[in-house]
Amino acid sequence: MTLDTLLAEREIARALTRIARAMDARDWNGLAAELTEDATAELGTGPLSGPAEIIALIRSYLDACGPTQHLLGNLLVEVDGDRASSRCYVSDMHLGPAGREDVTFATLGDYHDQWRREDGAWKLSHRTKLNRAHIGSFAVFGG
Repeated sequence: MTLDTLLAEREIARALTRIARAMDARDWNGLAAELTEDATAELGTGPLSGPAEIIALIRSYLDACGPTQHLLGNLLVEVDGDRASSRCYVSDMHLGPAGREDVTFATLGDYHDQWRREDGAWKLSHRTKLNRAHIGSFAVFGG
């Protein structure tokens, strides 16, 4: 393993954390900064193309609910030059909006991500979220 590989793994881990924190902080510009211009995703509702479409779907859920926390773990990263792939567990908790604090929703999932190094920075180019289970009510998201 080379120093470049170790640094890439560390930078990708930090980018994953920034993405999770951006979602929880509703920092949509911060989230966009972590994506390639041609990013794609499959988050359980069909294929998404481009940062605007990806962020719009995420916002359709998170803008309507209360506080959230996306916890990541068991990260594996494979680096191949200026491309990489990663897999990590995600456990995300969503609380209901003001007046609906009794409603919660949580998932257990797995992020399968593709990365590209652009101008020295690792950017997310594709995300697939595989949901293993969920508990709670979709009412958290305004339903």
